[in-house]
Amino acid sequence: MQTLLAQLYDAPVCEDVQDFVLSDRHRLRAAVGEQAEPTADEQVYVVEEGQGGVRLGLFIDSDVLERLTHRDPLEALDDGNLPDFCTALEGVSHFHYLVWSLARGRSVSLLELELQAEVDKYATAVALMTRQQDGRFPGALHARLFHAVSFLPQPDEISRKRYEEANRHAARFCRSLEERFLRARRQRPELWLAELRQFFRRGHQEKIRQLAVSG
Repeated sequence: MQTLLAQLYDAPVCEDVQDFVLSDRHRLRAAVGEQAEPTADEQVYVVEEGQGGVRLGLFIDSDVLERLTHRDPLEALDDGNLPDFCTALEGVSHFHYLVWSLARGRSVSLLELELQAEVDKYATAVALMTRQQDGRFPGALHARLFHAVSFLPQPDEISRKRYEEANRHAARFCRSLEERFLRARRQRPELWLAELRQFFRRGHQEKIRQLAVSG
C-alpha cells in the first residue's frame, strides 16, 4: 500500500512502513500509554522523546491484517475487503504523509492528515479497481466511501467534527475530479492524476482554498 501511494503521488520516502507497524494492542499500550485508542483498528502515534526527537509508529489490528492476507486487495478489491483495505490504507496514508512532510520541515494539522487520508482511500481504490476491471471505472465507489459510512465514537466533539469535515471536503473534491476527468465523455486520467499530485503537495491552507474552488 505504501508503494501504491508513493507511485500514485510520485512521493517516495526512505522509511518503510512495515518497520513501524504494531498489530498487538498490548504492545501498543506499552508503547504509547494513554494515547492508545481501545476501539480503533488503526492508529498512528507520535511520541515525543528527548532533545526534540519523536518516535513514530502505526498500529493496525491483527485481525484486519489477517483478513487482508486471505483477501489481498492489491489482487482483487471489492465490497468484501474494501472496509479492511480502507482501514489499513488510512494508517499507511497517515504514516506516509507524516514522514514525507517531516522530511521537508513541514508541519501537518490533524485535519490535513485526515483529509489527505480520505482522498488517498478514494484515489488508490479507483486506481486499483480500474486496473483490475480492465479499465472500467468503478462508478459506485464514491457513494460507498463517502456516503455509506459511519464514524467510531470519538473522545470529544472536536475530534468528531474533524472526521466529518475531512469526509465532507474530500467527498466534494473527489466528486469534482470524477466529473471533470473520469466520467466525462472523453476521459483524461492523466489530468486526474496531475491534480491529485498537486493537492498532495499543498499545505493545509492551500488545500482548504482549493476545496473551496472545487465546491
